[in-house]
Amino acid sequence: MSSHTDTPPPPARLAYGRHTWKEVAHLLADLPCALAGFLYAVVTVALGVGLAVTVVGLPLLALGLAGARGMGRSERARARALLGVHVDAPSRLPHQEGFLPWLWAQLKDPVAWRSQLYGFVRLPWGVLTFAVTLVSLIVLWPVLPFVARGLANVDRAMVRGLLSPSDELERRIAELESDRGVVVDTAAADLRRIERDLHDGAQARLVALAMGLGLAKEKLLDDPEAAAAMVDEAHGEVKLALQELRDLARGIHPAVLTDRGLDAALSAVAARCTVPVKVSVDLAERPAEAIEGIAYFTVSELLQNVSKHSGGRSASVEVWRTKERLMLQVRDDGVGGADPAGGSGLAGLAERLGAVDGVLAVDSPAGGPTTVTAELPWRDRDGVRGGGR
Repeated sequence: MSSHTDTPPPPARLAYGRHTWKEVAHLLADLPCALAGFLYAVVTVALGVGLAVTVVGLPLLALGLAGARGMGRSERARARALLGVHVDAPSRLPHQEGFLPWLWAQLKDPVAWRSQLYGFVRLPWGVLTFAVTLVSLIVLWPVLPFVARGLANVDRAMVRGLLSPSDELERRIAELESDRGVVVDTAAADLRRIERDLHDGAQARLVALAMGLGLAKEKLLDDPEAAAAMVDEAHGEVKLALQELRDLARGIHPAVLTDRGLDAALSAVAARCTVPVKVSVDLAERPAEAIEGIAYFTVSELLQNVSKHSGGRSASVEVWRTKERLMLQVRDDGVGGADPAGGSGLAGLAERLGAVDGVLAVDSPAGGPTTVTAELPWRDRDGVRGGGR
């Protein structure tokens, strides 16, 4: 969910300006909009509560609350267009399977109830603003800009107070829903990659190995020398298949990471890089396995980028802990110009880090050097988020 910053209107002045006319239009429209909102709130709540003893009462109330969200959406759009008030849209209700869970979610929706409250309280205010603005427009026109500004500021406060998201927790829920989608997509992509690697690599070799051993078995008595050559060739295929399986296992979760931690695992990754890499890991203890794995694959992917794209002669990897954050930094002296916004692998890496409350920052001016810094939340090995040191 994106966050907006309100654009403050210019100071009110005697000469009517564009913002003054927008505020006047908003105030004059308050009465018909408030009347519609009041009637909607009264009818839906009265019918729903009045018929609550019947089968249709609560469903009618739930439908009325669902529609109240739409009323709130239109009021936010009107305030954005005429008053310059940018209010984040509240997060959607989570999808519910079944009628009763849907009904309960609608009935306890705080956003919808605040929209209904907005409809109730707006009617007297709409009558007042319409009357004062109309009189000022005809009789008190010299001070109309100042009157309109004062009334419009009250409107701005009501929109922010009643039609904005409940609190930071609601924003956080929406972010986590989005992050969950990224995690699911990433996991699905990883599973497809593993399946493809198994099918095209080790599985194909093992099929060829089985066929070769079958032919060797048939020739064992008739042509022992040919059979021995086939067995020797099959032995080579076994070695290649084992190496591919090791590489695949390393891509899932390397054994050296599990056994010896980030220092040894990152040193092994650095040894495979096409440029010399200096590795420095300053951790008094190991983080949680999930965080450790993400840190490993982050550095691994960044070093692959160094090998493929940087054109550098050296690189360095630093890992340390700062309070509740695990910090990773990869530098190279290459040509620079790396930009996550360009649709590169860095954008996908930033998404995957964001899904676990991490951050990726890239500093790569044209001509180099390139510095990529990643932050991950620190969680202790027992799964509890650690405190500061």
